[in-house]
Amino acid sequence: MTEAPVTVLIADDQDLVRTGFALVVDSAPDLRVVATAATGTEAVALAARHRPDVVLMDIRMPQTDGITATRAILAAAHRPKIIALTTYDSDDYATRILSAGARGYLLKDTTAEGLVAAIRTVHRGGSVIAPSTTRRLVSAHHPAGARTAPSPAAPTLATFTARERDVFELIVVGASNAEIAARLHLAEVTVKTHVGRVLAKLGVRDRVNVVIWAYRNGAAR
Repeated sequence: MTEAPVTVLIADDQDLVRTGFALVVDSAPDLRVVATAATGTEAVALAARHRPDVVLMDIRMPQTDGITATRAILAAAHRPKIIALTTYDSDDYATRILSAGARGYLLKDTTAEGLVAAIRTVHRGGSVIAPSTTRRLVSAHHPAGARTAPSPAAPTLATFTARERDVFELIVVGASNAEIAARLHLAEVTVKTHVGRVLAKLGVRDRVNVVIWAYRNGAAR
């Protein structure tokens, strides 16, 4: 039996951008665009109507911005995976929309292949963050040549086993389960177990919030 395609809602206030993203998504045999929205308000209504698996969410839109729309969509019974897709490589935007529940933060200059891969990754339960955003956030917390202050995260990280600490550090830099498995020479099922323990010890619900926790607590390197 052929699996049903991953359904996608695209929210962006620029018509050409919506059209371009829709062409990219629909070109993948396992993905299908079910609706497009020009405002955050429309995105919330269409998400409730079409119940997509994944939402591509612009941040700056009229009527309702993408951050507010993300909160509203995820407050409903149907909770799709949301990827912020924006022009703005902003620490503030990234932290705010990821804290609102988005599973990814990508820039609009991502490649077509990168966008399709991101949708698949997030649909499978992973997370995606633009490499430039990750690098800058790490640099902001640990500027070159600066003396490192004691991390408030130290007591929590002390509860990790050595392997859990390895997995935690790779999650923070955006590695997928498959990439972690390859780096640490582990089976993916073992990696999933370690990821679950990391989430439990940090008291967070997903991988994106592991990254946010690391930045807020000075544990990103």
